[in-house]
Amino acid sequence: MSRLTGPRVKIMRALGVDLPGLSRKTIEARPTPPGQHGNKASRKRRSDFGVKLQEKQKIRFNYGLTETQMRRVILDARKGKEPTGERLLQLLERRMDNVVFRAGYAPTVIAARQLVSHGHLMLNGKAANIPSIRLKVGDELVIKAKSKNIPMIVETIKQPALARPEWLSWDESAQVVKVAHLPAVSDVPFPVDVQLVVEYYANRV
Repeated sequence: MSRLTGPRVKIMRALGVDLPGLSRKTIEARPTPPGQHGNKASRKRRSDFGVKLQEKQKIRFNYGLTETQMRRVILDARKGKEPTGERLLQLLERRMDNVVFRAGYAPTVIAARQLVSHGHLMLNGKAANIPSIRLKVGDELVIKAKSKNIPMIVETIKQPALARPEWLSWDESAQVVKVAHLPAVSDVPFPVDVQLVVEYYANRV
């Protein structure tokens, strides 16, 4: 009997991609969609709508957003001068819960959101417990002193799920992370055609 991998891996198998923000596990051993017709489903040609939906779902599940939250971020992305797709990914990468994950304080975005919500972090020297806060260049994050011995934090700092991105500056001795500059599309840790996501929402928001 194979080991139970749980619904998060099933989501990644359905989307055909590893989503590090969703799970530290991988679909490498079972890359086909879940279900008895998985092999046939993987060969089936997707409709134009299906392809766009799949790209949207990659983003939604990796960053742990509801559909309502996705729509809000899309609206915010449209307000900038940059291309909507690029700004969308930048806004998502700069969310506090994602920065906590990318800094190596938590194994997934989901775990990072819990750390933030439970008040384990300081943003620029002040307590912050809102996962959706968007960090700016120069902002600093650190785990509160009383929370630094939480086993999950200790283990993840030693072995982060991903290499820390170049747009984050990491102080190893103080275990402080700072936003050095804004993230780029290439900093997103999974393959996604963001233009298809923009097209998906073109007539929906």
